[in-house]
Amino acid sequence: MVTREISPVLFIRTGVFLFKKFLGGKVMSISKISVDEQMKIVMKGVDSLIDEKDLKEKLTKAQKEDKPLVIKLGLDPSAPDIHLGHTVVLRKMKQLQDLGHQVVIIIGDFTGKIGDPTGKSKTRKALTTEQVLENAKTYQEQIFKVLDKDKTIVRYNSEWLGKLNFEEVIKLAATITVARMLEREDFKKRYEGQMPISVHEFFYPLMQAYDSIAIDADIELGGTDQRFNLLMGRSLQREFDKESQVVIMMPLLEGLDGVNKMSKSLGNYIGIDEEAGLMYQKAMEIPDELIIKYYNLVTDVHPDAVAEIEAKLEGGANPRDIKMELAKEIVTLYHGEEKAQEAENRFKSVFQKGNIPDDILTVEVAAADLDIAGIAVENKLVPSKSEIRRLAKQGGVKVNGEKVNDLNAVEANGELVIQIGKKKFIKIVVK
Repeated sequence: MVTREISPVLFIRTGVFLFKKFLGGKVMSISKISVDEQMKIVMKGVDSLIDEKDLKEKLTKAQKEDKPLVIKLGLDPSAPDIHLGHTVVLRKMKQLQDLGHQVVIIIGDFTGKIGDPTGKSKTRKALTTEQVLENAKTYQEQIFKVLDKDKTIVRYNSEWLGKLNFEEVIKLAATITVARMLEREDFKKRYEGQMPISVHEFFYPLMQAYDSIAIDADIELGGTDQRFNLLMGRSLQREFDKESQVVIMMPLLEGLDGVNKMSKSLGNYIGIDEEAGLMYQKAMEIPDELIIKYYNLVTDVHPDAVAEIEAKLEGGANPRDIKMELAKEIVTLYHGEEKAQEAENRFKSVFQKGNIPDDILTVEVAAADLDIAGIAVENKLVPSKSEIRRLAKQGGVKVNGEKVNDLNAVEANGELVIQIGKKKFIKIVVK
């Protein structure tokens, strides 16, 4: 085994932290609910689990010994903003946290300077230490909107990776073959396409796998696109004569278009920092066929309750009504019950009864500068002037409650309430 070849200095310097010391003296209370019930909660919405038998044994042992499992999630903060798609894994972490297990977030300040090559067709530009730390700060502010801050441990993997000497790095690299690395789909495609692969990129999965050694991870979570990296952790733990972690992979979440992965660049996202009314409004745009998937992936609703909701839909319940319950559930998670109720009331008033919202965006312009199409584009209500003109010709634009086919024919005086489609409003005050 490779364990015998690696210097004991590696273990001393990186910690392989003693459990109590690593937890900083925190004492977790393991849930007393049955292991079968815990399995049901953990399995909710999961795409792949490696493997179920190991997980059940770990949960049983944890409950018997009243010792929490260490749940790992690695984050390379290459971008600072989190939307609902990013919370899929965090929500699963929260469920495990609520069962009494120890959640450990590893900020990849060291690996982030390389960048995860997953899904990349070329070598990623390395981030500076300053960029990584600034992004990490924003990440932490947002992840604690899902996780319990007082019960979450945050580590930076430079604590152990930055202390390895070159001899130790070489011995770590000896644990895997190039052939195994080329099993990764992205590396394989680049190799076959004669596109460059830098040697340092091969170290990324090894380094994030070593994070599992450093914290003695029992379970690691990630998206389905992280399969190779997650399984590498299991392999490396075996090389170090350690018990292999269980790997839980969550599916990717489609955005509001129902087709593409949720993404800010595609505009099909719900941001967790967005105000309650907008969050509710966007949630009502979720395609009917994704209602149950959203319940499973972005809420903490019990799997039995989700099954009942699914049965209602199959029994002919109006998807709109179920979606309103879902929207309220999502908003409650990030803004509380009071704001969620206000958001629902606003939605009913504006979008079901056709009323003008109280919090309508208002802009002032001089009469000579009135350009309704330009103002709509500037305030991101439509992507282009040609789009709003097209909508107007189709009867999709109203001014003060009346359909307008030609925006240039609108008189420039008083207050103009512009409605685009059913959900977008702006008030123009002409001075």
